[in-house]
Amino acid sequence: MDRKKWPIAADAFAFVVPLAILAIILYRFIGYYLWVLPAALALFVLFFFRNPERQGEAGEKELLSPADGTVMSVGEIPEEKEFLAGPAIKISIFLSVFNVHINRSPIAGEVEHVRYRKGQFIPAFKSHASEINERNYLGLAVGAEKQKVLLVQIVGFVARRVVCWSRKGDRLQRGERFGLMKFGSCVEVYVPVGTSVYVKPGDKVRGGVTKLGRLP
Repeated sequence: MDRKKWPIAADAFAFVVPLAILAIILYRFIGYYLWVLPAALALFVLFFFRNPERQGEAGEKELLSPADGTVMSVGEIPEEKEFLAGPAIKISIFLSVFNVHINRSPIAGEVEHVRYRKGQFIPAFKSHASEINERNYLGLAVGAEKQKVLLVQIVGFVARRVVCWSRKGDRLQRGERFGLMKFGSCVEVYVPVGTSVYVKPGDKVRGGVTKLGRLP
């Protein structure tokens, strides 16, 4: 079975195994109820790294949300320099620790750009977190016209690591998992000006299910 499709993301076990061992040691040799805390944390980690199957429907050129969370902002920017190299529409989605943190491709396309950038770790919902926090860029070329869509995984105060499974040259299908973020963060979507955007600030979205908009 493809590891990307495991019901619990494989990255969880680096946390779950030590916590489970600690809980067993405390229960076996110390007693009382000290084992409850690591056991509860292990269960929370399993919950956090859940990886549900999603099968959203979308028309031609329509974009599905790359993540679960809340839309924080939608707006046009004068220039996106990383991949689109021109004006763009930016959609920011904030993920709390209770959201599914698996990231999915919003549309079918070829991965043309991947870059990881180190940075700071201020809370991801802060407006300037987009500029200075650690993040990963993934750029897609969509269709025969090679329309560009940029996804940015941004870590926050709690989330300290971005995981991206895709590499340049990969082909992603709409809704296909391409990575995850650990313990709360933000995903930004940059699309060409002229894209019809269906969501607004405050909307709740589900990765691989909610329609974000349609490319021009």
